[in-house]
This record gives sequence, C-alpha cells and structure tokens, in this order.
Amino acid sequence: MLNYQQALKYLESFINYEKLAAPYDPRKWKLERMHHLLEAVGNPHKSIKSIHIAGTKGKGSTAVMIASILKAVGFRVGLYTSPHLISFRERIRIDNEMISEEQVCEMVSLLIPYIEEAKKLSDEIGNLSFFDIYTALGFLFFDQQDVDFAILEVGLGGRLDATNVVNPLVSVITQISYDHMLSLGNTIEAIAAEKAGIIKDNGIVITSPQLPEAMNVVIKVCELKNATLFQVGKDITMYHHDKGFSVEGISDKYDNLTMPLIGKHQRINASTAIGAVEALKFNGFNISGDSIRSGLSSVKWPARVEVMSENPAIILDVAHNEASAKALRETIQNNFKYEKLILILGVSMHKDVKGIGRQLCPVSDHVILTRVNNPRAIKPVELQNELAGICDDVIIMDDTASALDHASSIASKDDLICLTGSVYLAGEAMEILGRKS
Repeated sequence: MLNYQQALKYLESFINYEKLAAPYDPRKWKLERMHHLLEAVGNPHKSIKSIHIAGTKGKGSTAVMIASILKAVGFRVGLYTSPHLISFRERIRIDNEMISEEQVCEMVSLLIPYIEEAKKLSDEIGNLSFFDIYTALGFLFFDQQDVDFAILEVGLGGRLDATNVVNPLVSVITQISYDHMLSLGNTIEAIAAEKAGIIKDNGIVITSPQLPEAMNVVIKVCELKNATLFQVGKDITMYHHDKGFSVEGISDKYDNLTMPLIGKHQRINASTAIGAVEALKFNGFNISGDSIRSGLSSVKWPARVEVMSENPAIILDVAHNEASAKALRETIQNNFKYEKLILILGVSMHKDVKGIGRQLCPVSDHVILTRVNNPRAIKPVELQNELAGICDDVIIMDDTASALDHASSIASKDDLICLTGSVYLAGEAMEILGRKS
C-alpha cells in the first residue's frame, strides 16, 4: 500500500484546475468519466443517501449546517466540500472528523488500478482530474464507512460537476451571483442554468432567496422536471431577533436559534439548511426542532468571518466576488467595533476584483494587497491596476506573512485587521497564525 506522501504525489499528478491560471474549459467537462470510474468500483454513490448543494455563495456553510444538524440527531454523516484551507483531507469528513492519512492511502491504493484503466479511454471520455478522483475517493470512503447521509457540495457550476452523478434525496441551491463567468456564462440566467443542473426528475429542491432572473430559471427547471420547489423567503421565512433568530419552515417553526457563525447571510444559509433537513420527511426522516437548534448552535466552519486573535482583532474570510464582499462589509459594520479597518486583500485570477474593491475599499482605512503561493493568484501590482480609481492608497506586500506583519505593525489594539479575497489567502493566514486544519 502507498504511504501518505506517495498517495498525495499520485493525486497531484492529475490536472488540478484549482491551481491553473487558465479557466476550466467547459468543453472538457464530461460526466462520462465519473460514471465509468464509479461503475468500475461498484457505483458507491448509488448506495449513499445524499443531499446535493450548488450555488455561488453560502453552499459550503449550508452544507456544514445540514451535516451538523443531522449529526445532532445521531446520524453518521459524511461531508464533502471544496476547496480546502490547509489539507486535502478537510474535503472529506465523517461527523466532522477529517479522513485520516491512513484512510487516504487505503482509498488511493484501492482506486489506482481502476484509474489507470480509465486513463486508457482518455480520447473517448477525457482526462480524469484531481477533483474527479478525489470525488470518487469520497464516494467510496462514505460507502465503506456506512454513513447514513452524505452532504455533497458542488465544486463548480453543477450540471457537469463531478458530484452530479448522485440522485439525492434533496437538491439545494444557495444564492446565485456572478462568479466563474468564463466557465459558466456572463449572465445570471446562464449561471443559474448551470447551478439548476443538479435538479433531478421528480426531485425535491430547496432554494435560498435569488435574484429574479435566477429564480425564474430555477422555477422553470423544476417545472420541466416535475420537481417540488421550496423557496426561502416564500415557503420558508426567517425572522431576526436581538439575540438570535427564528425560522418558520415547511412544516414547523423554530424559535431561539443561535449560531457561532456571524452575519445575516449565515442566517439565510441556516434557513436554507433547515428547509433541506425538513424536506427529508418526504423520505421518511423527521428531524426534531431540538436537533436543529443543537446542530446550528454547534456548527463549525473556519475562515467565515472568523476571529483569530484580539487586540488588535484579526478576522479571516473567504469573500471572492462582489456579493460575498458586500455580505462581509455588512457583517463587519454590524458586528464589530473598531477604530480603523486594515484590509489585507489577495484575489485569484478571473475574479471580480473591481466588485470586491467597490464593497471593501471605501470602508477600509488601510489596504494591503498581497499574493498567495498559488499559480492562480493575481500579482499585487496587477490588483493595484484593477483597483485604480476605487482603491488608490494601497500598500503592496509580496506574500501573506509580510502583509500580516505590516498590518500588525501599523495597527493599534482597537483596530480590526481583515484578510479576505480567497480561500487560499485564508488558509495561508491560518497556518501563519498557528492554526492547524
């Protein structure tokens, strides 16, 4: 059997679109290769009860909330998310415990013969990617570990994503906004069509509040596929309170809800998660209000407006488009008291830098532009050029460590340092600040 370093080397030998400067070419998306590989190993995804989640923002948070609620019931819950902050192993969890190094070795060793056979068909089905293989590894692991449910976050888009081979109990679509336009399309309607590609015939669908043009697409796809749709904001209603919130769901009302995750946008995600677990009743699973309260109160999801230290406060977030940057700005303004805001910004290629800047630069007293160690990261000087006229008074630092050092050197104990712009920046900052996976 391979050791862990050998297993990682094998996985990393496959094309990883998360590390490429060029966007993922949709012409290369083929679910046939996933079906072929999974059939060879016994179709483990068909044995798993799953909830499948697509969306532009909030899909990871919603997935974690659903998993936490189901764990509170007492179910054994698999969770598949991407990308990771520090370790690949973060992507595959059972009851919030990462897959172990030994288990990664076992799964990779088991898969290698089938992967090598699939490679011989590359002219017909295309080249397997890192994401394809890790998704198959996740399915196989969840099946072998006999999970009660697997909560699956889409990697990119939905219609042709490697996860879209499942027939889930519930399909979930979180808020849709502009992102990955080079791959998914330049309009909200086109992006929504890709996300709605996870909706199955006669399925059950929960959607977060959407822009009208996105909601129209979701409604039309549900009608076409005879799927039952429940909308947050229409069928599921959320109410804010001073010390928490309440949700009037599909079949019940849940009061006195609290979460460690900060921001009104997270309450929208929570409402969506509640709708998803309520919808399991159509498959014979009734989730109690106590489990919903307990699951939400104990949910863990790093680097989502996460406070890493105090005096000065340092927070990490992963906002990487204008909509998520707007949610971050509102969350900071509504939940933190500070004298000056010091923004550390690092962004990947093909992101809406101007949109992020429009939301965060005007409320920041100091802006530090930096770059993470990833081929897709934009150079700070290029960030500066894109932000011209929006954010002119900036400081450029070559890497995350020097950006943090400089921010700390100019901050008083009453200031707030915020790092955002990408998952990769947050991951590097976590390691620098002493946090493990």
